[in-house]
Amino acid sequence: GAELQPLEPKSCNFELDWIKIELFFTLVCEEQLWIFYTLLLQPKPENAITIGVSARVLFNMEKEQQIYEQQGMEEYIKYQVEHETQPFSPGPAFSFVKALEAVNTRLRELYPESEELFDVVLMTNNHAYVGLRLINTINYHKLFIERFCMTGGNSPIGYLKAYHTNLYLSADPVKVREALEEGIAAATMFTPEKITEVSETQLRVAFDGDAVLFSDESERIYKAHGLDKFFEHEKTHENKPLDHGPLKGFLEALGKLQKKFYGKGQRMDCPIRTYLVTARSAASSGTRALKTLRSWGLEIDEALFLAGAPKGPMLEKIRPHIFFDDQMFHVEGAAEMGTVACHVPYGIAQRITKKGIHDKETSSAPQES
Repeated sequence: GAELQPLEPKSCNFELDWIKIELFFTLVCEEQLWIFYTLLLQPKPENAITIGVSARVLFNMEKEQQIYEQQGMEEYIKYQVEHETQPFSPGPAFSFVKALEAVNTRLRELYPESEELFDVVLMTNNHAYVGLRLINTINYHKLFIERFCMTGGNSPIGYLKAYHTNLYLSADPVKVREALEEGIAAATMFTPEKITEVSETQLRVAFDGDAVLFSDESERIYKAHGLDKFFEHEKTHENKPLDHGPLKGFLEALGKLQKKFYGKGQRMDCPIRTYLVTARSAASSGTRALKTLRSWGLEIDEALFLAGAPKGPMLEKIRPHIFFDDQMFHVEGAAEMGTVACHVPYGIAQRITKKGIHDKETSSAPQES
């Protein structure tokens, strides 16, 4: 018969820390060792766009979080083990992850050998025993998530770097700030009371401009000197590209995949669509934003310059799977109208004390990431 060939070094670059060893023996006892190999020995595609998603935004774990906060770790673990055959319901990132999978399906049809795909990694600082319930939930919902990172209470930042993560989504603003400080695109995701229905065949991603795609340079001028000076500054510098913001790299990654569809004549049927939704006004300050994107070689499918008008109603029409903004005012406005909105805690706007869901989010010390 054919001889087994040794694994290439790049296919086996995971450290078997104690969390993974504990998972290994747990799965041996459950006679599900195949899961261990699927999760840990699957080679990472070199050109993948890696999305790190915390368990608490992928699934609804509010009840479990309350048990942890009110009764402690041991009761939390006990509850999870007792309910490990009961799947979690979808959380705010669920539709986004499903849309990523829909794009991957289209990419595989056009480029069967390509490794340029979305690669979702489930990040959790949970105990390894809770991993079984997460695995059961992923199988129940038929999600294609092959990589887990269970850190046992430790920060996930080192793992995010090891995975070359392109985007990290979490319910924990502390971890999000840590990721941003390390140069990793990251955002705190919130759950609207009622989530708007979104497309199952086209991934739609909406971005704010300043302090999200772009640096906060212009926003600093506005905060320090007012609107007139801001307009004057933008007019004077309209041919000077803005510096990049924390989410520029993610837009770049989306654009790279879009071009693969364009190359097959599918520009009008592309399963990825991007939006710029900015409080800038088109005539007085929009030129610099568009010229900056052009200088980066990036396209944006739709640009909405709202001149200070609320973003929620426009987002309700767009129905994005995810919206990124640096100001909680806009995040809250979007969430109130059913959009899954994410806060990017970057730039000058973070120095202003926010009220509302931001305070409620930071006041807890979540066990989950």
